[in-house]
Amino acid sequence: MSDVTWHSDLLEGYECHDVVLPDAAPAPGEPADADLVATLVRRVNEQPSRRAVLYVHGWNDYFFQSHLGDHWAEQGFDFYAVDLRRYGRSLRRGQLAGFVQDLGEYAAELDACVAELRSDHDQVLLMGHSTGGLIASVWAADHPGAVDGLVLNSPWLDLQATTMVRTLGTPVIDTLGSLIATTALPLADNGFYARALHASLEGEWDYDLDLKSSPSAPVRVGWLRAVLQGHQRVAQGLGIEVPVLVMCSDRTVFKRRWDERMRQADTVLDVAQIAARTPRLGSCVTLVRIAGGMHDLVLSAPPVRERVFAEMARWARGYA
Repeated sequence: MSDVTWHSDLLEGYECHDVVLPDAAPAPGEPADADLVATLVRRVNEQPSRRAVLYVHGWNDYFFQSHLGDHWAEQGFDFYAVDLRRYGRSLRRGQLAGFVQDLGEYAAELDACVAELRSDHDQVLLMGHSTGGLIASVWAADHPGAVDGLVLNSPWLDLQATTMVRTLGTPVIDTLGSLIATTALPLADNGFYARALHASLEGEWDYDLDLKSSPSAPVRVGWLRAVLQGHQRVAQGLGIEVPVLVMCSDRTVFKRRWDERMRQADTVLDVAQIAARTPRLGSCVTLVRIAGGMHDLVLSAPPVRERVFAEMARWARGYA
């Protein structure tokens, strides 16, 4: 392993260290003295493996799903996760949460993390959720041979547009994103997803509401432009050369008022769009639809997430 110092993490049984990003520059309005870093997190394992998984979170998120790490450990993989720059453990005072102007910026932390894993592992799988699934897909396409497989949990492969975004249109957002990149868009967050998840709001999970907030951090024009450019690349075909597993719920529920069915559906993305875009990822792609799955499938109800884990294990046995 590279010469780094690991520290105790906020999750029990995990450790972490900062990943320095020497070429990363502050966004307009950010303090010049706030370090731009990513954070690599690993599950402590007394019997290290030669196989590893690196997990990439989604928008308004950070790694807290320790049971996901337990699952991969049971399958014989060392488990790692990265909190990307300006997210979770990596967010510093005065920084614009989650902001980038190009998804390619994340190559710095993904390159560094995968290189660190490769120093001690013969096989590395990359796993991404939601926006992290889009980031991981674009990165894998740009780095053939860097990883041995890709696992995507409800990846954001196409735009589920709000009324405002549909009204403005992609060309306008593209122009605005280059001119007023840090301007926040007035997008509403109804809080339904957090209500379905967090223990204080009738859900199962007790994550840090400062690191995964409700409402979420502001969506900025430059960030949305970067995501749209990623979607355009998926639409054109990414040509990923390694096996890919895509999992998503079997249904989407979008409603203006709370509905208990939101605990058993994707309330964030249109799963039909995910399924339609999946074949454009590469030549060896497996699509699995999970009945009753939430947006983050591994946070679904216990019987549902057991099926999610079973599907990942079956895919790993067959392709990894």
